[in-house]
Amino acid sequence: MSALQKETVEQSLKAITDPYLNRDLASAKVLKSVTDARVEIELPYPSAGVAAELGERIRAQIERDTGVEAAVQVGHRIRSHQVQRGVKLLDGIKNIIAVASGKGGVGKSTTSVNLALALAQEGAAVGMLDADIYGPSQPRMLGISGKPTSKDGKKMEPLEGHGIKAMSIGFLIDEETPMVWRGPMVMQALEQLLSDTRWGELDYLVIDLPPGTGDTQLTLAQKVPVSGAVIVTTPQDIALLDARKGLKMFEKVGVPILGIIENMSFYICPKCGNEDDIFGHGGGALMAEQYGVELLGAVPLDRRIRDEADNGAPTVVAAPDSPLAKIYRELARHTAGRLALQAVDHSHKFPNIVIQNR
Repeated sequence: MSALQKETVEQSLKAITDPYLNRDLASAKVLKSVTDARVEIELPYPSAGVAAELGERIRAQIERDTGVEAAVQVGHRIRSHQVQRGVKLLDGIKNIIAVASGKGGVGKSTTSVNLALALAQEGAAVGMLDADIYGPSQPRMLGISGKPTSKDGKKMEPLEGHGIKAMSIGFLIDEETPMVWRGPMVMQALEQLLSDTRWGELDYLVIDLPPGTGDTQLTLAQKVPVSGAVIVTTPQDIALLDARKGLKMFEKVGVPILGIIENMSFYICPKCGNEDDIFGHGGGALMAEQYGVELLGAVPLDRRIRDEADNGAPTVVAAPDSPLAKIYRELARHTAGRLALQAVDHSHKFPNIVIQNR
């Protein structure tokens, strides 16, 4: 087997564009090593669902360019990315992704849980924080019951479901108990759920925010190290109007917008196959263009998404090979790929400065 040079492999990589980074693989700097005819690729986003196909494309391109049949291995490495100024990263959590909407009823929580589960299926270590104190829904969607325990009496152990860690006020109260707290108590509860949970090592912590742009969202944007935000909307004009407010709020506090997900984008009749734009058409794409952000994808209005989430097994785990699950995994790769383009956080490389009197 003939040997390959790094320079020749990089030339071949220039011919292949990564759809999740929107750039060619050479400029994306994903080439980790070249040893003889063995090529190792390290992507900056979880890629279990596309690694084999991408590896074959790279192998075929190298063979066309050089005549050498290479062995290509594609893996990934998730890095920590910069957050708002003046906010420190949390130990063990590389990236926090906030999922928000300007108004309720757009399917944000269902989108959040499927996004988190899709990231996990792509090979990432993932946690889910349900930040909706008044209306927690993640315990039911993840099919998790019981209360968190504490090994040291200081921090709570997160509960687990379908391969991800989760924390919610819903684990600490009865499902039918109403929360009648005022704003300051809600803010304190949110901060404790985040900081008093022993999350361990996570590539991504997905935070399912309550709808709107109130105290909870502002507290999170000012005190929690958010790597990026995802805005969920429907094509409906009134939903888009409120979604714009959420987008502008994150922009004002310095949180990068990773993109927009258009939920309930269209409806396909299961009997006749006719497609109908019940809530309008193209609103998410237009909003993304107006604000210079990416449309991460569109999710159809489908009864199965609701049924599966209500039954505690969201679509990504209930029907992992279905077209709907593939849409969510595409969304996950686009979200993680967009985050990978943000500046990498280097704060962990700097030593702590200690002043001692001698």
